[in-house]
Amino acid sequence: MATYLVTGANKGIGLQVCSQLVARGDEVIAVCRSSSAELRDLELRIIEDIDVSEAKAVARLKSVLGDKKIEVLLNNAGILHGDSFGSLDYEDMVLQFRVNSLGPLRVTEALVDNIVDGGKVGVVSSRVGSIGDNGSGGYYGYRASKSAVNQIGMNLTHELRPRGIAVALLHPGMVATTMTGGQGINPAEAARGLIDRIDELTLETSGHFWHAEGYELPW
Repeated sequence: MATYLVTGANKGIGLQVCSQLVARGDEVIAVCRSSSAELRDLELRIIEDIDVSEAKAVARLKSVLGDKKIEVLLNNAGILHGDSFGSLDYEDMVLQFRVNSLGPLRVTEALVDNIVDGGKVGVVSSRVGSIGDNGSGGYYGYRASKSAVNQIGMNLTHELRPRGIAVALLHPGMVATTMTGGQGINPAEAARGLIDRIDELTLETSGHFWHAEGYELPW
């Protein structure tokens, strides 16, 4: 049994990850801005009112956790806002950077002493953040924020390697959630893939960009 901390845990992929981890006997700490009935139905610990883009909220998360040790930190919280060239909302783009790029960094830095030596950090990115795989354009804020978090994840790979902590950048697939307007695969399927990739993660495979189905994606 391992102890997981999952951000963005109240719905969608995060909720399904929590549900599947609990079902197999892992200890789960579910972090979110506001809980949900589905999350409260699970046998886990919930820490609410945590916005990963806010320094005070993440500091409170650290305070609530205290010295609690975790084997796996899964940075799942994220937002997606559509945009188009010619009518870009730059403040909205900044918000996506604060949540999608700086949020995982802020949480990982704050909780780094809670992660056991030899532990794991997962960052839910997106293949739309891949520069080599960009064949359609659009989604300026979301794409750029996910490209940025990939770079942050690679930096974390180097920072955490001396402690034996492995890092994975993870694309869950196109998942049917409120973020995607209900289009894509079932969140339960995506969650299974993410859990499998984290289970397989080692120091030798640290710092790679993985599709939940198990193959690498171009940067």
